[in-house]
Amino acid sequence: MTSGSPGWDSGAGTTEGRRLLVMRHAKAEPVAASDHARRLVDRGRRDAAEAGTWARDGGVLPDHAFVSTAARAHETWSSFAASAGLDLEPELDAALYPAGTDSAMEVLRTAPPEAATVMIVGHNPTMAHLVHLLDDGHAEPAAFAEIAAGFPTSALAVLHVPEPWADLDVATARITAFHVGRG
Repeated sequence: MTSGSPGWDSGAGTTEGRRLLVMRHAKAEPVAASDHARRLVDRGRRDAAEAGTWARDGGVLPDHAFVSTAARAHETWSSFAASAGLDLEPELDAALYPAGTDSAMEVLRTAPPEAATVMIVGHNPTMAHLVHLLDDGHAEPAAFAEIAAGFPTSALAVLHVPEPWADLDVATARITAFHVGRG
């Protein structure tokens, strides 16, 4: 599943602003010693890698990343980054593991002001809700329809963010693309 254009065009004919990549972790094992310790299954590694290839090919590579400390989120980032050809150390944030949308937005507001593209890798339902809350109501229609139908494992939403990261809030971004990594 892919909708919209991952590149800089916000859908309003502008290339100004920033981009936010919101990704749900890839497919993980159902049981482990703890929920936090659940690791990716082979399919999850392949799916996250495919999403990384899509992002690389679409020119939407992050220059800053926030990743939950849960094993499955960190492994999702590792597979994504390797496939995308990124040499970027993510900021592992324990707050993203139990985070709701308010906490996730607080984390995103701490992104470096100079970061052009920021990525967050976390958990549902928070990642799906975050995408919906951030959208300003002018989403790329096909991308919005796919997101509304569900935000499965390895889902990756791209949003245009015209304002500084510190000002990120409800309805301050626009969904421009959506992709579900399937390898």
